[in-house]
Amino acid sequence: MELTAEELVAEFQDAVMELYFARKRIARLEAENSALRTRLQAEAEEVGATQAAAPLTAGRQPLH
Repeated sequence: MELTAEELVAEFQDAVMELYFARKRIARLEAENSALRTRLQAEAEEVGATQAAAPLTAGRQPLH
């Protein structure tokens, strides 16, 4: 199947537009990924701080 010059140009333009939108989507996904990593790191630090404090009370019997 051979394409005419006009069809080749149209195919090229379609490919360029697809690439443009794919790059925009990639940029959004990278930003979302970065935000999620930051949130995960903050939550991990919070859990780590909570667990670090836990040994102070772990294993103690309540006073009666």
